[in-house]
Amino acid sequence: MANLNQAPGRGENDLKRNRLSVKIDMTPMVDLAFILLTFFVLTTSLVKPFVVDITMPDERIEGAPLNQNRVLTVFLGANDKIYWYKGLPNTKTGVTDFSKNGIRKVLTEQKRKIKKIYVLIKPMETSKYKNVVDILDEFVITDIQHYSITSMSPEDEHLLRSLALH
Repeated sequence: MANLNQAPGRGENDLKRNRLSVKIDMTPMVDLAFILLTFFVLTTSLVKPFVVDITMPDERIEGAPLNQNRVLTVFLGANDKIYWYKGLPNTKTGVTDFSKNGIRKVLTEQKRKIKKIYVLIKPMETSKYKNVVDILDEFVITDIQHYSITSMSPEDEHLLRSLALH
């Protein structure tokens, strides 16, 4: 580990007068540092993925049917447009966007009117994944707790086609 180097042929008195040079072997310390570094890199999880819990509707829903007056259906369209209606499908479809005064205002007003609102999210073929994430963020902001993502039905496509929105 550590060695004391003496000049050859010197006596004991010469040792006291001259300083001895010390040579330290750093190899074991470097080995230990690399072993510890390797251990901590391999045993540490670097990034934990963040996932959003999404409740998907079950095909076998049991119990009392949901009151149609509590349901708000939201269609996510192209160009950050949102089409929505309350209750059963009809031609009174609202159009809004993802701006501050857009869907948040609609969700806040509908939540104030309907105590236990349930929102159905129906993304169109032309909508973006970002729009789904944005609408889920809006539900967190407006404190809407009951929602699900469903696919569009033929009736929905017919309604949007009749309104020339699809």
